[in-house]
Amino acid sequence: MNGKKIVAGISHGDINGIGYEVIIKTLMDTEINDYCVPVVYGSPKVAAYHRKALNIGNFSFNNIRSAEEAHHQKANLINCLDDNVRVELGKSTAQAGEAAFASLEKAVADLMSGKVDVLVTAPIDKNSIQSDDFHFRGHTEYLMEKAEVDDVLMFLVSESLRIGVATGHVPLREVPGLITAGLLIKKIKLMNQSLIVDFGIRKPRIAVLGLNPHAGDNSLIGREEEDIIVPAIQQVVRDNILAFGPFPADGFFGSGSFAKFDAILAMYHDQGLAPFKALSFDTGVNFTAGLPFVRTSPVHGTAYQIAGKGEASESSFRHALFLARDIFRNRQLYAEISRNPLKHQDIEILTDRVDELPPEIPNSD
Repeated sequence: MNGKKIVAGISHGDINGIGYEVIIKTLMDTEINDYCVPVVYGSPKVAAYHRKALNIGNFSFNNIRSAEEAHHQKANLINCLDDNVRVELGKSTAQAGEAAFASLEKAVADLMSGKVDVLVTAPIDKNSIQSDDFHFRGHTEYLMEKAEVDDVLMFLVSESLRIGVATGHVPLREVPGLITAGLLIKKIKLMNQSLIVDFGIRKPRIAVLGLNPHAGDNSLIGREEEDIIVPAIQQVVRDNILAFGPFPADGFFGSGSFAKFDAILAMYHDQGLAPFKALSFDTGVNFTAGLPFVRTSPVHGTAYQIAGKGEASESSFRHALFLARDIFRNRQLYAEISRNPLKHQDIEILTDRVDELPPEIPNSD
C-alpha cells in the first residue's frame, strides 16, 4: 500500500460564510501537514480578506498554480477567481455563488484526474450557487452526475454514531411516496458495503428506523413498516446482511440503543440529522458513500449570521479532513487485501461484531 501522505483538495464554499474561517483555523495547526497535503481551491484575495476580518496574522497560504506544485509541509492555495471578486460577509450574493462553483468545479476536475486524492467541501449557499452550470440541490447531486453513478448514501459520521438517510433533500410530503422496498434495499446494501470498505468493519450491524410514530404501532399508525420496510429488511437478511428493525426513532435514540449498532438507516432527512446533530454537532462529518472517490464535508452550513466574527468552530471541518484521509486509506487497504486475500489472512485489520440479536427498543410513551 502507498504510504505517502494523501493530497486533500478543499473547495472554499461560499466566500461570504464561515468556510474560510474553518479552513484557516484547521490549517493553522501545522500538525495537519503530517497527515495530509492540503490544497485549497480559492482566492488569495478572499483568503486575505478573511484573515484580516478574523485578525489572524500568523498564517498564510502557499500560493501555487497547480496541485502538482503543492508543498508537502504547507497549506497550499490555487487561485480559481479573478481579482474583481467581492466579499460581503453574511450575505447571499450571485458573485459568491459563482465563486463557490468555480472552486468546486476546479477541485472536482483535479480529483477526477488524480491530481488530488480526496475532496473536502466547505459549505455552499444552495440558492446563490444555482446557474446554468449548477442546477442541483447540493454538492451530492452534482458529484453524482460528475461520477456518473445512479445512487449514493448521505452518511453522517462521528466517533460514536453513523446515520444514513434513505431520502435526502426532498420535501417531507414527498417522503412516503419515495419509500419503497427497492429503495431501502439499495440504501442498506450501499451502507453495508461502505461500512466494510470505507470503515473496515467486517460484519456490520445495521439498524433500520420506521417511518411512522412508534414504527407504525402494529399498523395502527400507518402500514409502511409492515408493507415496505419489513420486507426490505427480510430481503437483505437473506443476502447475509445483518439488518434489524424497524425501530421507533424516538425510543431508539432516547434509550441509547443506537450504540449497539455500526450504523443506522433513517427514512428521511430530519429523522436522521436531528438526533445526529444533537449528539455530534461539533465532531460530525457528512460523507457521501457510493462515489468512486472520497468526499466529506462539515455538517454545518454557511452560518452567515456569524461570518467574520471569529465565532465559528473548526472542529467539524477538521474531522471531515481526517475522515477523508482515513476512508481513502481504508479503501486502499481493502483493495490490497481483495487482490491477494491469502497473503493477508493472518492480519487482523477488520472489526469483528458479535452476531447476537439486539434487545427490543422501547417506545417512549
